[in-house]
Amino acid sequence: MILPTTYRDQTLAIFGLGRTGITAALSLQKAGADVLAWDDNADTRAAALEAGVTLSDLNTADWRYIDALLLSPGVPHHLPEAHWSATAARDADTPIICDVEIFARDMAARTPRPKIIAITGTNGKSTTTTLIGHILTHAGRDAHIGGNIGRGVLDLPEPTDKARRETIYVLELSSYQLERSPSLHADAAILLNLSPDHLDRHGDMAAYTAAKLNIFANQTTPDAAIIGIDTPATRTIYSRLKARNGRSIIPVSTQSTVSHGINAVNGRISDTTSRKAVSVIDLTDVPTLTGRHNYQNAACAYAACRTVGLTPEQIARGMQTFPGLAHRMEIVGTAGPVTFINDSKATNAEAALQALRAFPDIHWIAGGMPKAGGIEPLRETFPNVTKAYLIGSAAQGFARTLDRVPHTLSGDLASAVRCAARDAFAHGKPTTVLLSPACASFDQFANFEVRGDAFRDAATAIIDMYKAEAKRRA
Repeated sequence: MILPTTYRDQTLAIFGLGRTGITAALSLQKAGADVLAWDDNADTRAAALEAGVTLSDLNTADWRYIDALLLSPGVPHHLPEAHWSATAARDADTPIICDVEIFARDMAARTPRPKIIAITGTNGKSTTTTLIGHILTHAGRDAHIGGNIGRGVLDLPEPTDKARRETIYVLELSSYQLERSPSLHADAAILLNLSPDHLDRHGDMAAYTAAKLNIFANQTTPDAAIIGIDTPATRTIYSRLKARNGRSIIPVSTQSTVSHGINAVNGRISDTTSRKAVSVIDLTDVPTLTGRHNYQNAACAYAACRTVGLTPEQIARGMQTFPGLAHRMEIVGTAGPVTFINDSKATNAEAALQALRAFPDIHWIAGGMPKAGGIEPLRETFPNVTKAYLIGSAAQGFARTLDRVPHTLSGDLASAVRCAARDAFAHGKPTTVLLSPACASFDQFANFEVRGDAFRDAATAIIDMYKAEAKRRA
C-alpha cells in the first residue's frame, strides 16, 4: 500500500466506500491524515468499518476545516445531479478530487520520482493497460497496474529503492478519474480513441473530451504523448498537440502507414520513429491480440514500453506470451462446432463492434442498460448475426433496430445462453455464441465482471455436458 505522507496532518473527507474509497481511507489514515469517511449505504459503511476505516458522518461535518473531498469516481459532482457531499464541498470552496490525485501529488514529491504510464480512451483501456504491465513484467521490470482496473492506485506497492529496479506504475484512467486529478504527470500518456460515452455525466462531447485530455496536461519535454489517430476526433487532437510541440508526440495507426510513428496495418507492427523503420511483430500470429482494435492497443503499448527503455525484441517477446484479458473476447471453450466467447466488457456499441466484426457466424447475446445511440452503429455487422438473444431493459429497443435480423426476447442472461446454445448446436455448422452486450450491466448485474462470470459459468456447464455426452457415446 502507498502511504501518501504529503497529506500528513491534513483533514480529508472521503465519500464513497467501495474498493477505492476503503483503500484510500486506510492509506491516508496510516500516512497520518485526519480522515472523515462516509457512505450513504449502511451495508457499505459496515464493510468499511470491518476493514479498519474510521467512520465520520459527513452530514454533520464542518467543511470549513476540511482540506479536500475525495469523492468516489462514480459519484457525480455536477451532472446529472451533484451529490450532496459535492454540493457541501463546493459551498465551502473545498477541492473535489479522487484517489488518483492523492497518488499523483505523492509521486511528484518522491526522489527519484517513479515513472507513470497512463492510459485512457473510450475503448481498449483495460487490454492496453494489462498488456503493458505484462510486457514490462516479462522483461523483468518492476511494474504494477491499477486505477480503473484491478486495484485502486493507493493499494499498489510502494516504489522500490533507487538501488533496485525502477518502479513503473501503469494506470488505466477513466474520464471520471481524470477530471478530478489535476496534478497527474504521466511520463507516457496514451489516448487510444474517442467516441461519445458518459455524456449524461459530462453533459456533452466537448466536456467529455476535455476530461480525457487531462491525461496530457502536465507533461514536459522528456515525456511522450501517444495518440491513436484512427478516429476523426483523435486526429484533430494529435494535430493540435503536434502544433504546440513541447514533448514527443507519437501517432499510432492501423489504417495507413504514418511517418515518425507506430504502424499496425494488417496486424504488422512497425516503428518509423527513427530514420530506419523497424519491423517488430506480426500480431496475426498472436491469438490473444487478434482484430484491428487489438492491433491498435498493441501498437500503443509498444510505443509506451519503448519510452521506458525496452527494446523492440523485448516487447515482441512479451506480446507473444500475452494471455489475454478476461471478459474481452475471452474464449470460454468449444463444444463441437460451437465456440463460446465472453465479451462482457463490451459495454457500448463501439466496443461490441470489434467482436461482431471478428466472427462470421454469430448467435449474439446483447442487452442490458442501454447507452445513447443503442446498437444503431452496429448495422454493418448485422449480416454476421445468425440470431440475436436480447436481455435487460434494452431488449425492446434493440429488437426494433435489428428489424429483419432473427431475434428473440430472452429477458435474462441464463435464458439467453440456453436458447443460443440450443440454436447453435442445431445450426449444423461452425458458429459462435457471443456475449457482447453493447450495454452497461447495472439493470441485472453489479458490474460487467459479474455478468461475464455468469456467462462463463453457464457456457462451461454446457461445454462439460457436451463433452460428457460425446464421451458416453464413444
